[in-house]
Amino acid sequence: MFILACTFFASLTVGIFAQETPYPWTDGYQAQQDLVRRISLPPGYRRIPLEPGSFGYWLRHLPLKNGPPPVLLHDGTRKPNQDAHAAVVDIDVGYRDLQQCADAIIRLRAEYLFASGAGQAIVFNFTSGDPARFRDWARGMRPRLRGNTVSWVRSSRVDRSYRNFRDYLNTIFVYAGSYSLERELTPVREVAGMKIGDVFIQGGFPGHAVLVVDMAIHEISGRKIFLLVQSYMPAQDIHILKNLLNPDLSPWYVLDFGSRLQTPEWTFRNIDLRRF
Repeated sequence: MFILACTFFASLTVGIFAQETPYPWTDGYQAQQDLVRRISLPPGYRRIPLEPGSFGYWLRHLPLKNGPPPVLLHDGTRKPNQDAHAAVVDIDVGYRDLQQCADAIIRLRAEYLFASGAGQAIVFNFTSGDPARFRDWARGMRPRLRGNTVSWVRSSRVDRSYRNFRDYLNTIFVYAGSYSLERELTPVREVAGMKIGDVFIQGGFPGHAVLVVDMAIHEISGRKIFLLVQSYMPAQDIHILKNLLNPDLSPWYVLDFGSRLQTPEWTFRNIDLRRF
């Protein structure tokens, strides 16, 4: 497991984001705790270059909790399986059983857009297929569900605050999931074209989804590796997954994994890769 300090990356440039911190849920962003400094590379590899301010750059610098903490459920108890994670992302879960697998990915994508000042671009579909736009929510519109029909009515004041944004996400978590998210993402034809921010997802009831949060390439062979994060059921801390099939490489996975990607708690197919 490569959880060591590394010093060859500059700290995240906060000035390119619209918010005071690119991670608004934190009390204070500490660069020394970000993913790129805590998760080191196997010998011979270098991280793939990224544009500052991009979704991939933002994911690569996610803050992690100190040490090797346990994964906690939404109610504060320990997840029964404590052998699947290499590190835990320093982000809250909430107090309800809402932020599960696909919801955690929705949360990270939405947080990035909100921090970037791109609130107009935040939209996710309910399981019914109806779009739920944060711009409408911020204008005071709220969904009214009658059977399978969704309508939006103005029932609240205009509010573009972070707190109201989180209320919007909780509603998304209730009415969306892996089934809806899989259908609104774009299939990636070849796994070899993977990018940071891509999603392995199998939509269903239940389904599952994991998010690619970093990638690196071997300087001689050109072989690529990647990192994955997940939440799961019930709602729990977002965590970096171990690679149980290759402990020497863990938590990294090789990109040329074949037709099946086996993670500690789910097996994906190579055709399950999607992109925002």
